[in-house]
Amino acid sequence: MKNDIHPEYREVLFHDTSVDKYWLIRSTMQADQTKEWTDGNTYPYCPLDVSSASHPFYTGEQRLIDTGGRVERFRKRFGGRSQPAPEKEEAPAE
Repeated sequence: MKNDIHPEYREVLFHDTSVDKYWLIRSTMQADQTKEWTDGNTYPYCPLDVSSASHPFYTGEQRLIDTGGRVERFRKRFGGRSQPAPEKEEAPAE
């Protein structure tokens, strides 16, 4: 294995700011900020907007879309305008 080509693999403190949850995991992520953790050590700090703790798919708070209601509202609004064109009768072949 070549020397000095691999990124540094160290513990990094990740923070989901939307639910105020912290994770201390090993990563190669480069962080500009540092923060002191509950164990008294200072770690590179990376704030996140969304993680598995706050994403609706993982928390079970995912909303189902009422597509049937949307279609009915559209038809009620624009019902007469979106009718298909009447079919033309074909002339008999000679």
